[in-house]
Amino acid sequence: MPPQLLFDIAGLERLPDVFGQEAIREINAQRGAMEMLDGVVFVDSKLHRIVGYKDVRADEFWVAGHIPGRPLFPGVLMIEAGAQLASFYTRKFAGWTGFVGFGGVDECRFRQQVVPPVRMYLFGQQIWERHGRICCAIQGVISGTVAFETKIIGVQL
Repeated sequence: MPPQLLFDIAGLERLPDVFGQEAIREINAQRGAMEMLDGVVFVDSKLHRIVGYKDVRADEFWVAGHIPGRPLFPGVLMIEAGAQLASFYTRKFAGWTGFVGFGGVDECRFRQQVVPPVRMYLFGQQIWERHGRICCAIQGVISGTVAFETKIIGVQL
């Protein structure tokens, strides 16, 4: 049975950016080749939900070596993209200050290959927050299909 999407995707591709690259840079510390969150198109802070995207490009640093002749977006970078979405949400809407560190990943599944060029939407929903830790469910979605899903734990540093 395919996983249930965290969001209704009808009309998703028509949503304008609510937060663009510059607004993301004001919150997230990653720069250059490690910027894995290109835009945010939806936020519902009352329901603790956020939707962003990563444009997976054919000119990125990993393409030549992963896998030559058949580039596949590395799973660890999918997780990083999800972590950057969760970190943006946590600092901008959950009110955390300072650096949000990576505390772990649970229940991670990769369900389809991600081949550039493609836009991967990132769906995030806060599950819990306690004792300086926060957990968000994350899905990476391409053309309405879940490419990966996981739960990411952030820690307040």
